[in-house]
This record gives sequence, C-alpha cells and structure tokens, in this order.
Amino acid sequence: MVMREALAKKVAWISVISNVILTVGKIVIGWYGHSDAVFADGIHSAADVFASVIVLLVIKISNKPADKEHPYGHGKAEVIVSEIVGILLFLVAIYVAFEGISGFFHEVESPSLLAMWVALFSFGAKVLLYRSSMKVANENNSKAIEAIAFDHKADIVASIAAAIGVFLTIIGEKFDIHFLLYGDKAASVFVAYLIFKIAKEMMTEAFDILLERNIDSEILQEYIAVIKDFPEVRRIDRIRAREHGHYILVDLRIAIDHFKTIKEGHDLAKSIKGALMDQNDNIREVLIHLNPYFPKDK
Repeated sequence: MVMREALAKKVAWISVISNVILTVGKIVIGWYGHSDAVFADGIHSAADVFASVIVLLVIKISNKPADKEHPYGHGKAEVIVSEIVGILLFLVAIYVAFEGISGFFHEVESPSLLAMWVALFSFGAKVLLYRSSMKVANENNSKAIEAIAFDHKADIVASIAAAIGVFLTIIGEKFDIHFLLYGDKAASVFVAYLIFKIAKEMMTEAFDILLERNIDSEILQEYIAVIKDFPEVRRIDRIRAREHGHYILVDLRIAIDHFKTIKEGHDLAKSIKGALMDQNDNIREVLIHLNPYFPKDK
C-alpha cells in the first residue's frame, strides 16, 4: 500500500513539473508566435497541471484502509477525481473549439516557426510521460494515475496536430496558398475534438463505476471458473462484482448440500475467498452467502 502511494505521488509530481514547463512554453510561444493551435495545446497542459495537483491531494485518501464510516474503503476517491478531470477537460474542449472556430472569421496571421518546434518537443515529451504513467497505472490498477496518463495521451496527438497546423499555415503564406493559411485554426479545432473525446471516455468510465456497474463478463467468467474448481459448490446462484477505485468487491451466492454444518460452510467460503484473491490481486473483499442445496433442485 505504501509502495503504491509512493509510486502514484512520484508519477503525479513528474506530471506536475513537466506540465508546468510545457504549459508556460506553449502558452507564451503560442501567444507571441500567433499560433492558436499551440496556445490551445498550452491551455490543455494547464488543465493537466490542475488534474495532477488534484491527484496528489486525493492519493493519500484513496489508499486509506476501511474504517467505521467507510467500511468498503476509500477507493472511489480516485474515481471522483477521474470524473472531475473529465469535466475539466470537457470545459477546456469547449473553450478551445470556440477560439479556433472564431479564428476563421478574423484576419489570419502566420505563426512563427518556433511554435512548430515547441509543439514537436511537447509531442516527444508526452509520448514518454504517457508510456511511463500508463505502465504504473496498470501495475497498480490506479484510476487516478490512469487519469494522468489519459491527459498525456490527449496531448500526444494534440501536440503533433498543432505542429502540423503551424507548418501548413507557414507553407500557405510562403507559397500564397490561401486555404492553407487556416491550417493553424483547423488544428486548434481538431485539438478541441481530441480533448473532448478523452474527456468523454473518462467521464463515462467514472460514471459507470460510481453507479456500480458490474465488471466485464469475461472477468466474471474467470471468477466463476475458480469457484467451480470446488466440488462442494453445487450451484452458483448469483455472482456480481464492482470496481471501487483501484480494487474490486465481489458478492457471491452459492448453494451447498443442505446437510453441511455451519463450520463446513464457513471453511468452504473462506477457501473460495482465498482462491479468488490469490488469483486476482485487485480483489479487496469477497462476500459469500450460502444457500441450502437439495437434490431435487435444478
């Protein structure tokens, strides 16, 4: 648990520092270099800084053990953060789209070549940040770190799109190709679409978890296979599981022979719980209800 929290904080701090540098660079160069696309990418990076700071604040909460007031743990704190980041990115997408579209109705000013190089540098940096963040998120099943990784993912395509947009506008001015002059504006609108797409994915996933949607059927089938390895289990009456942030809670109802003693039922339930948790390290709790099985049951 301590290791997980330390890794999450490390990823978040790296994200904060790198995004602050990229934010300042892209906003300043985008503004003075007359590039809407690079400036929009800078606004997105500013949102990343905010998201990373929120993650840093909530990581300690999400890793706290269950207590009297929160018997299922505090894992959903990460999901709430993911939802907040998604909403933030959605608002950023609206702003960037508005600025980009309005640019089509004003006189076009060619961006500087420096804006393109800044966008390309951002692209390279974000590829490295996304890969490292996603690796840590998968290894620790952390929704908070995954939210940071998705932010980096949106920046990857956004930065290369901004660079292409600036390049097309410069080419349009150099060779007097009128429609290419709007390449930077078009790129900023495309960046807005990418941000919106990532925001939608994050909000949808977080919303499903908060509503306690059942986990994927393929994963449930893996759980069922483990349970069926116990011959004492005559029938699986119900199985359901829900994500609670970075861990999963399982609810199970099984039927065993009606003549089994309470101790035999208890020992079986304990064995099933142990087997499920041994094979799935992200399962935090398994609640098992025992039903009596009679031979006439089908």
